[in-house]
Amino acid sequence: MYILLVYDIKFDPEGDGEKILPKVFNICKKYLYHIQNSVFEGELSKSELYKLRQELEKVIRKDLDSIIVFESRNERWLKKEFWGVKEDKTSNFL
Repeated sequence: MYILLVYDIKFDPEGDGEKILPKVFNICKKYLYHIQNSVFEGELSKSELYKLRQELEKVIRKDLDSIIVFESRNERWLKKEFWGVKEDKTSNFL
């Protein structure tokens, strides 16, 4: 299945959000392509999606942070338009 994942990590006075944000980013990057600040996409199996969810649920604060996952059968069923700058998936490689 093709996944589009969006997250919102709240910053707080204690600074927990600043610590959580890079952890969430790195977990998402293990499974998906980073396409914009808090947006990832890519093809995942059900087991990979399950593992991703398990890892993220250990890190996020369920009362403050949010993650939205959109599922599609594959990328062909997802109409995607770029308005403005089009990010290149290969730009994630160092």
